[in-house]
Amino acid sequence: MNSKVLGSVLLSSAAAIWGGTFVAVKEVVGLIHPLQLVWLRYLVALIFLIGFALLKREKWHVQVKDYKWFALIGLTGYAVSIVMQETGTWFSSAQTGAVVTGSTPTFMALFAWLLFKEKLNRVKVFALILATLGVVMIVGIHLAGKHILVGVLLLILAALTWSLMSVLIKKVPDYSALQITIISTIIAMVCLTPFALSTPDAFAGVNFLNLKVLTCLIYVGAISTAFAFVMWNAGLTLISTSTSGLFYLLQPVVGTLLGWLLLGENLTPGFVVGSALILGSVFVSVRYAA
Repeated sequence: MNSKVLGSVLLSSAAAIWGGTFVAVKEVVGLIHPLQLVWLRYLVALIFLIGFALLKREKWHVQVKDYKWFALIGLTGYAVSIVMQETGTWFSSAQTGAVVTGSTPTFMALFAWLLFKEKLNRVKVFALILATLGVVMIVGIHLAGKHILVGVLLLILAALTWSLMSVLIKKVPDYSALQITIISTIIAMVCLTPFALSTPDAFAGVNFLNLKVLTCLIYVGAISTAFAFVMWNAGLTLISTSTSGLFYLLQPVVGTLLGWLLLGENLTPGFVVGSALILGSVFVSVRYAA
């Protein structure tokens, strides 16, 4: 399969799965604190990731010189970004989370330009503008709520750190997507453990037998983290950074649909137009700029 096609499939699949994450998080974030939720998410993910690595008989060859890149990837994208995303969603809504983190492709393009000198040609800029308009058309700008400003600021920070992480993955090209995901997840867990377990009763109020809680943890841990993170990391190695960021915007398409179907959130009249703009931006960028 052509590398562009394979990369597009991997990135699209990961983004679609993450679109459902906003809904899953919104469903249980009132039952589990965002910080504890992220920690549990990674615990579940590691169980699946390590199990898969053992079945696959993954060969490890981590070099000391690359530790600094893994530390940065794990800290920025896997620790700070995910905590900010889930906390920001808690303070706002699933749709607000989708639209604000829609700034990710722009940040990725800027970081790629600054760190790797990837050119921001007219096609890429045009695609970014199309994609941004598409996100706004789909979700709109919802600024109602007591803590909405805090939520938006946290979501912007989530987009910034995730974008930086996605660019930094280019610094470790000799590792498989599975290895990058496992190492970065372990680093994130190490960083988050002191905070997640800061009190003896950190998980005392969580009913792990509750079907909603159990389903959410399996989705955000096994599917949204273990499965989707590996696909995203693999896709990033096949398509340029500035172009791959556009696939991230398939999240609001899925997130808005699921928010409407499962949470009763409003579906704006611009959904079809916005979806077409996002898909068009991805096509233009992959076809003419990647």
